[in-house]
Amino acid sequence: MRRLLVRAALALSAVALVGGCATAGEDAVAKGGEFTFVSPGGQTRIFYPPQERGRLTSLHGENLLEKGQDLGIADFHGKVVVLNVWGSWCGPCRSEADDLQAVQDKTAAQGVQMLGVNVRDNRSAAVDFHRDRGLTYPSIFDPSGRSLLALKNFPRSTVPATIILDRQHRVAAIFLTDLLEKDLLPEVQRIAADP
Repeated sequence: MRRLLVRAALALSAVALVGGCATAGEDAVAKGGEFTFVSPGGQTRIFYPPQERGRLTSLHGENLLEKGQDLGIADFHGKVVVLNVWGSWCGPCRSEADDLQAVQDKTAAQGVQMLGVNVRDNRSAAVDFHRDRGLTYPSIFDPSGRSLLALKNFPRSTVPATIILDRQHRVAAIFLTDLLEKDLLPEVQRIAADP
């Protein structure tokens, strides 16, 4: 019986970690407004009003397609940045790639930049994935997931995941699931239209 209870507790902890989310909350504002991820109780789509958004101060890594060059959110000052955590080995990532590219194409003129974060992958497979799907937006090559440490407490094992940053690079929305264009496009356009 005790063994069963321990297993149940471990299973619940794992579910909370995988289905995690964060809010900026009052503590984040008091500490300078940095984003910290907090477990959302199983939610996979989380939206933050402007007054509750925590800032992502730095997220960068090596450019997937330009070996040795650094790439990060600081390269997109004043733009809405849509971070997408992906891997060439991930089935849902393969199915959502065309949808992400469509959102990039339809919102670039509004000052939106898609930025991939490729994790737990090898460079050759990731480059092939990127090129085979005709993706025009850049990606960070981050096999260890180290760049995601900038998203404090974010469950780095959740792939795919999409994080929308407003023009001040504050976390406006998080999706801990794969997305279709019809789900992502309205949210990106809404955040891009924020003053």
